[in-house]
Amino acid sequence: MLSSLEVRNYVLIDSLEIDFPAGLVIITGQTGAGKSILLGALSLVLGAKAEPSMVGESGDTCVVEALFRIAKDSELEERMEAADLDWNGGEIRIRRVLNRTGRSRSFVNDEPVALPVIQSLSDRLIDIHSQHQTRLLSDKQFQLDMLDNYALCNELKSSCRSSYRRLAALRSELSSVNDKLDKLAREKDFNEDQLRTLEEASLREGEAEELEAEQKRLSNAEEIKENLDEAAKALDPGEEGQSVGSLLKEVSRLLSKVSSFIPQAGKLSERTESARLEVEDILDEIQREEEAVEVSPGRLQEVDDRLSLLYGLMRKHDVGDVSSLIAVRDSLSGSLHDTSKLEERRDTLKKEIAAEEKEYEDICKRLHDARAEKALPFAAAIEASIRSLELEKAVFQVDLSLADPGPDGTDSVQFLFSSTGKNPQDVAKCASGGEMSRIMLCLKAMMAKYANMPSLVFDEIDTGVSGSAADKMGAMICSMGRDMQVFAITHLPQVATKGKAHYLVSKNQDVFGKDTTSIKKISGTERVTEIARMLSGSTITPAAIANAKSLLS
Repeated sequence: MLSSLEVRNYVLIDSLEIDFPAGLVIITGQTGAGKSILLGALSLVLGAKAEPSMVGESGDTCVVEALFRIAKDSELEERMEAADLDWNGGEIRIRRVLNRTGRSRSFVNDEPVALPVIQSLSDRLIDIHSQHQTRLLSDKQFQLDMLDNYALCNELKSSCRSSYRRLAALRSELSSVNDKLDKLAREKDFNEDQLRTLEEASLREGEAEELEAEQKRLSNAEEIKENLDEAAKALDPGEEGQSVGSLLKEVSRLLSKVSSFIPQAGKLSERTESARLEVEDILDEIQREEEAVEVSPGRLQEVDDRLSLLYGLMRKHDVGDVSSLIAVRDSLSGSLHDTSKLEERRDTLKKEIAAEEKEYEDICKRLHDARAEKALPFAAAIEASIRSLELEKAVFQVDLSLADPGPDGTDSVQFLFSSTGKNPQDVAKCASGGEMSRIMLCLKAMMAKYANMPSLVFDEIDTGVSGSAADKMGAMICSMGRDMQVFAITHLPQVATKGKAHYLVSKNQDVFGKDTTSIKKISGTERVTEIARMLSGSTITPAAIANAKSLLS
């Protein structure tokens, strides 16, 4: 049940904290007092669409918080567990914070959650029947759900939906595998040719870089050889002059001769000798490099041809290096050899689909049998309820027919109605506004009995109904309040006098002339006065007071 509601800065509500009891809760107020605002705040915290205009004038954010206390609901516990939320002994506190940009944040037991989580939980916490919800009578899914609630086959329907999802997933995977196999078959010859070209290229990591360096040397071989030769001659002119090594050797000898007179000269002699050895080593390496330089137009042509092949393959496969070419080659090789695995998976999927189809068909049959068995008793129960609301000749029937396979099985449900007892037709097309209100109340009463919903809100479900029929609707709502928490927002005194908890919504002006909406629990004289106002309008007469006391008693 909804235990309490706190609202801060929502439209015309500045600040509101209200506790609610179990059973039937009556909410009344003059037109425009803000009953719809209060219901809007409750809808917001339960996951309804947020609008920037919902934020009041007292700040940049509005906050709505609702506390629910649930005795036992295994499905709700499973949903909370799936969202990684603590059951908390059945105490569930939901809070939603909305700012002026229209962005909102949601919390469950102070844990931040995504909005779909709130919406999933609210389906099991409270059902809000607003004035426009009679349109559900044209909704085939709503009609099917009502019959399923009565037939107590929601667990079977949950199994059906799971089987349908598995079947859809298997069929989707099979379609994907078949598409891949078809694509591989179409591209087989082309891919084999591509792979053959890459394998014949004998690709090697880093080869392009090595060839580019060799190409650079071969292209400039004559210039390189000439420069190395000149460098060698500079160090050792041969017959044309004395070498640098010989000169350094003579310098070292002369310094050594005077080292006994000048100690520093010995060190200089050693350094000169070291320089001579380094020069001779450099000369030796220059000569070896010169000998290694190959002036070979033939090898240069080979390198150019190899690089041209590699560059051409890179352009063809839209890659930038040989490593990527190797990856393309391996991928092509894998795809060409992957056909057997795909064919094996295809065969497995076909077997799994056949088994799942059998399972799905079996569930659909059991669902159909359960629905067919309960369709007549359900229609009879609803018809009896409708007739008790001063539609004595009314006929209500359930037409169960075959439909295309779907998540809820292979059945389609249509509610048929006639207020005169003749020629029942689609309820959404033949019922008047008052008749639809009564039919919806009867359906909701049935749902309250079988759907295990802890709280139910009726927002002026009595629209279009008056007199004794309204009194009987009030009695039905009151009866529902014995088994669950029921909120009845109403303009009819016949309904407002039912139940013990009565709340009055009113609009007032503060000292600055600003309109604000508030709600308070009323009893005694205040409740008599409110019922009298509903009976007589703005001028409350003694007769209205007496009538109100009579209704309340």
